[in-house]
Amino acid sequence: MFKLSNYIDGALVPPASGQYIDNYNPAKGEVYSLIPDSGEEDMDNAVKAARRAFPGWSTLTADQRSEWIMKLSNRINEKLAELAEAESKDNGKPVWLATQVDIPRARDNFAFFATGIKHFASESHQTAPKVINYTLKQPIGVAACISPWNLPLYLFTWKIAPALAAGNTVVAKPSEITPMTAHLLSEICIEVGFPAGVLNIVHGNGPNAGNALVNHDDIDLLSFTGGTATGAKIASVLAPKFKKMSLELGGKNPNIIFDDCDFEKALKTTLNSSFANQGQICLCGSRIYIQRGIYEKFRDAFVEATSKFKVGDPKDPDSRMGAIVSKPHYEKVLSYINLAKEEGGTILTGGEAVHLDGENKNGWFIRPTIIEGLDEQCRTNQEEIFGPVVTIQPFDTKEEAVALANCTCYGLAATIWTENLSTSQFMAQNVKSGIIWINCWLLRDLRTPFGGMKNSGVGREGGWEALRFFTEPKNVCIKY
Repeated sequence: MFKLSNYIDGALVPPASGQYIDNYNPAKGEVYSLIPDSGEEDMDNAVKAARRAFPGWSTLTADQRSEWIMKLSNRINEKLAELAEAESKDNGKPVWLATQVDIPRARDNFAFFATGIKHFASESHQTAPKVINYTLKQPIGVAACISPWNLPLYLFTWKIAPALAAGNTVVAKPSEITPMTAHLLSEICIEVGFPAGVLNIVHGNGPNAGNALVNHDDIDLLSFTGGTATGAKIASVLAPKFKKMSLELGGKNPNIIFDDCDFEKALKTTLNSSFANQGQICLCGSRIYIQRGIYEKFRDAFVEATSKFKVGDPKDPDSRMGAIVSKPHYEKVLSYINLAKEEGGTILTGGEAVHLDGENKNGWFIRPTIIEGLDEQCRTNQEEIFGPVVTIQPFDTKEEAVALANCTCYGLAATIWTENLSTSQFMAQNVKSGIIWINCWLLRDLRTPFGGMKNSGVGREGGWEALRFFTEPKNVCIKY
């Protein structure tokens, strides 16, 4: 059985405890590798390595740091096929999806911030004839980065890249559910000769490794993506210490479709925004609201197209959907489908597990599910399911659509479909979400701020926002 290693101070090392955690292939439902069950000693070693490396890394020029980070980006591109296969095996998503989306985005995250740091400017102000104020934006120290399992290397690098570019050193913990591509990134660091201690990758679960990192007194700031409950626990630890934190948390995103939409584009994109990556993307639209004039037409077309999705082996290029990431999450999603029935919902399509043959007979697959007849306050419409499950209901006016969109504790993203400029701007102004897509979905510009309102998080990632988070502004006033 292959054992993954921690990457600390430039070397691959076993966990101090000698203990390991099973790592499952979700399409087969079987253990295929072991990951370090790391704890306080491992995290302490990693943080100390990062602290030792900080003076050297932080004083490199932006161009020098850029060159090192670009080496990671280029090597990811060279190993794209290998990384995509590993991501699919570890996560359950189709290989074609990892090849087209996950690994290219990981490559691009490094490239974007490697070039962006060279254009990260400071402000200056001529206060008086002989007085100038200018702002230094300096690296902070050791950055802790904790990433989720749904887009493993994609979101792992989304945090690491700006932290490194800004001049910080990093201790990163990937999800214990999908650790493989983070381990392969460790090997890439060694292959390109990345400076020891600048990036450290420590595997393990939340209670052991995660808590050890969050509670370590010598980290200077933390970036986390994951569940809202975990985010609240992290905030309770770091807030009293007055440490910077960025928390990208849950979502229960509305997809609002008006009568005057481009019907075919709205339908095609809604199929994707509902079920991409088995619905395991924080930006998926899980609450679909359709204006009454086209409600039945859209519902029927949506159900018919969804019912034709092929749920199958992630290695099969014809599989539209792969496996759910883990058995506990598979059981959670199925429990919410049962809850929806108890709450009075009608299953229009899906609503059941899929049992495949051959090597995938024990895999965790669920048919994409559409549910009608639920009110907006039920648990199915209020709680994040994070799977291939959506609810659907009609609305009449744009004011009602806003009320429905805003009726949860979340505010991450929303999608609006209308050809009316006034309607689109009314919705954009009044829907409480950090990201609004109009007549599109997941059309990302890495320069734009990314993050949510309410219980969907604190802070923003992406572009200058990320580089501002990973630096400390210092004002200097000169009179001459």
